[in-house]
Amino acid sequence: MDPTLTLIGALMLVISIVLSPLSSRVGMPVLLIFLVVGMMMGEDGPGGIQFDDFELAFLIANLALGVILLDGGMRTRAETFRVGLKPALVLATLGVAMTAAGAAVVAWWVFDLHWLTALLIGAIISSTDAAAVFSLLQGRGLHLNERVSATLEIESGSNDPMAIFLTLMLVTLIGNDGDQAGWAALSMLVQQFGIGAIAGIIGGFAVVELANRIRLTPSLYPLLVAAAGISVFSATNALGGSGFLAIYLTGVVIGNRHVRMMPMILQVHDGLAWLAQLCLFLMLGLLVTPSDLIPLAGGGLILALALIFVIRPLTVLLTLWPFAFNRREMGFISWVGLRGAVPIVLALFPIIADLPEAQLVFHAAFFIVLVSLLVQGTTMTPLARKLRLEVPAGEDPYRRLPLDAPAAGDHELMLFPLRGETWQTPRRLGQLRFPENTAVAGVFRNRVCLQPKADLEVSSGDMVAMFATPSVLPELGKALSGRHAPKYLAERAFFGDFVLNGDALLGDVEQVYGIEFDDLPPELSLAECFAKRTKGHPVVGDVVTLGPVTLVARATSADKVTKVGLKMDSSQNV
Repeated sequence: MDPTLTLIGALMLVISIVLSPLSSRVGMPVLLIFLVVGMMMGEDGPGGIQFDDFELAFLIANLALGVILLDGGMRTRAETFRVGLKPALVLATLGVAMTAAGAAVVAWWVFDLHWLTALLIGAIISSTDAAAVFSLLQGRGLHLNERVSATLEIESGSNDPMAIFLTLMLVTLIGNDGDQAGWAALSMLVQQFGIGAIAGIIGGFAVVELANRIRLTPSLYPLLVAAAGISVFSATNALGGSGFLAIYLTGVVIGNRHVRMMPMILQVHDGLAWLAQLCLFLMLGLLVTPSDLIPLAGGGLILALALIFVIRPLTVLLTLWPFAFNRREMGFISWVGLRGAVPIVLALFPIIADLPEAQLVFHAAFFIVLVSLLVQGTTMTPLARKLRLEVPAGEDPYRRLPLDAPAAGDHELMLFPLRGETWQTPRRLGQLRFPENTAVAGVFRNRVCLQPKADLEVSSGDMVAMFATPSVLPELGKALSGRHAPKYLAERAFFGDFVLNGDALLGDVEQVYGIEFDDLPPELSLAECFAKRTKGHPVVGDVVTLGPVTLVARATSADKVTKVGLKMDSSQNV
């Protein structure tokens, strides 16, 4: 192996990682930085590297996407499926087909292509990208309401089979004559979804069982999960199913079951997912020659803007209207139709199949990904805040360490640094209110561990070590949070001055607060008001305006609002 190539590859990784903090400062998606670095090191850039091995790129890209989807699946909570599964599946199937059809019409018009080739371009760019969506949702400090975040995550993790089906069907139709290709593609669709879903769920339970039954060195558990996930991915592909769907569902099952050393697994897989994204986007940047994008820039820009401003919004509107999304939520989901690595990887199919116009298809897909990351990726965070889709979040622990002892059960050692204005004034440990089944393990101050006595005062700069289970993490995070939230996310500003139980009746609220709810029966509970408004799937942050009062869902459990914030000023729009 040429050591120069190793040096160049390592330097590309270093440059990309060093430039990544620029993402948060200028609002640029970090994946776009990786892509640009790859293009700069390519044939037209100062690096001058010539890389055109499309089959090797296809293999590496598939493995990288598998790692990214496994990590994303493990971070998807099963409870989010109650609000996000149905709308996400509609978007991932019917929505993908509608997007492909709309994009094909525009591609046929701007590029003057045969209608099958135009449909192929539409199919390739029809799916949102899990790598881009997971990166932006998890890496920007956004805590979106559950209905929106769940829909976006599940959609991006499950819409690849439909896009792959459409792409392979059209590659087959263009490369072969005859009517049988359509029937073969239809059976492939059933295979992709069916085998992928079954293999993913079975594989997930098998990995959980394997990890819990054998005793390993702690550092080997993340590698076991990664290797087992890739095994499920590869086996599913060999059986004719969707490996992408399978490995995502494998991650979902693993992330929602008790697995030994799970915090360590997640921590290592976070790094693996970043490495996969780095390598993937750097390699895809190397594949393209920027000068080849210039001739199609005009048509590509028209197609990209049509996809962003017309096709995606129409698709979201037509598919999500039955699911109780409000205008702000549908507007944001429309905007976060991010294109990333998947369309570029799918654009390799026609090149490998040696189809006519294959280079045009590849460069068009690449150009649209660039525009999507630049336009949508840079504006997602400010748009979420403008549309008021954020909800207050507690403090995450600085470190979570699994105890891995039978007597400890699910308990972990969690480290919480005390910071912010809240902790400028010292407070006694005995005055703090922690959830049940938790205990203070110690307090670290100036590299000294202090015993957790009730009269010990803690303040900013200290670090509190807690024994707790993952189930109480949100409550524990709020108790130890010192973050200075923006005014609109402050507890009282967001939820209101009064906290009521979800089973409180409107009649009782009328009597206590002197409010009149016209045309509403007094025996109706606050939780039932939210159930009607959201068609039975309320989430924290949902708003219901009743005359002079604004109700805000403060806590939910099993599709029912349990705590409600009450604002006397109903100036907020629904």
